[in-house]
Amino acid sequence: MKEFELKYGCNPNQKPSRIYMEDGSELPITVLNGRPGYINFLDAFNGWQLVKELKEATGLPAATSFKHVSPAGAAVGLPLSETLAKIYWVDDLGELSPLACAYARARGADRMSSFGDFIALSDVCDADTARLIKREVSDGVIAPGYTEEALEMLKAKKKGAYNVIQIDENYVPAQLEKKQVYGITFEQGRNELDINGDLLSNIVTANKVIPEAAIIDMKIALITLKYTQSNSVCYVKDGQAIGIGAGQQSRVHCTRLAGSKADNWFLRQSPKVLGLQFVDTLGRADRDNAIDNYIGEDYMDVLADGAWERVFKVKPEVFTREEKRAWLDQMQDVTLGSDAFFPFSDNIERAHKSGVKYIAQPGGSVRDDLVIECADKYNMAMTFTGIRLFHH
Repeated sequence: MKEFELKYGCNPNQKPSRIYMEDGSELPITVLNGRPGYINFLDAFNGWQLVKELKEATGLPAATSFKHVSPAGAAVGLPLSETLAKIYWVDDLGELSPLACAYARARGADRMSSFGDFIALSDVCDADTARLIKREVSDGVIAPGYTEEALEMLKAKKKGAYNVIQIDENYVPAQLEKKQVYGITFEQGRNELDINGDLLSNIVTANKVIPEAAIIDMKIALITLKYTQSNSVCYVKDGQAIGIGAGQQSRVHCTRLAGSKADNWFLRQSPKVLGLQFVDTLGRADRDNAIDNYIGEDYMDVLADGAWERVFKVKPEVFTREEKRAWLDQMQDVTLGSDAFFPFSDNIERAHKSGVKYIAQPGGSVRDDLVIECADKYNMAMTFTGIRLFHH
């Protein structure tokens, strides 16, 4: 297949639309089911690069959940605790394969943003992973292959219209990238930066102890940022992104946005949230919306008389600001990555509130000394990579 005709471009009025290889060669993909669109392919190809690099950097199966050309979540295939299985709504599926664990983590970190996602998997999609995907609202998946059982399940999704793409894992793209804006062609070399241990060796803080688990989390943060619309910041813990702030003009707004998502991830694990008794007919997406309201400032939207009865069997107590802060104070050993330097120490102050202990950022600000001083105040370990990771 040398080209694939699309229904339309980013919007229905943008026609004609297609993907093709400029050199006339075959596309490195096979569409096994459905009819992916323009944005689907953007998410698929960016997501595939991310999980391919995560697998190469960690040796573990990887998955990402993409929405509007940025990841909502990314993770490697580490086992799930009982608590994580419960907050990701997979506790009824039994023991999952490593690849399924990776997707459960990627999807579960920010379930509000992942709703209607495009999935990328580093490994052949197995039945466990397909079973998990089948029950979620999603636009499609890209992977290097599918087992027969997995493909059968995915083809039945969305009344047979679910998008399933197989990519040639041996495909090597050209070294030069091109894109057009306003009829003008831009050209640049591909970002082939290798995210490895050497990149993380310049530890600039007084605390120079970074355990191997945090090194892996740093790699996950930086590889995720490499394919996230800039400016961007990523919080990671135990092999998965727990908060991604994408596309903000201000660095501290990235840090706040990603930090609030990381906080929500941890608040979902609190006894008050785990103890919520939902009405039996409430679906997973509606439960996610209810939890988001309950732990946020608009909690009365689900706790007011006449409202809570539609969501809960028993009216929950208010999760007070003081109770939430006390729970969040238990979050520790979080890793933070940034695609460009922190210009002010306010980013470090905000990161500290979300339990950040380890930081990877390029460095190079005129206020690096103040940023390092703030990190030292909280006994953080921070590396300067010297490399920016902008993505547009």
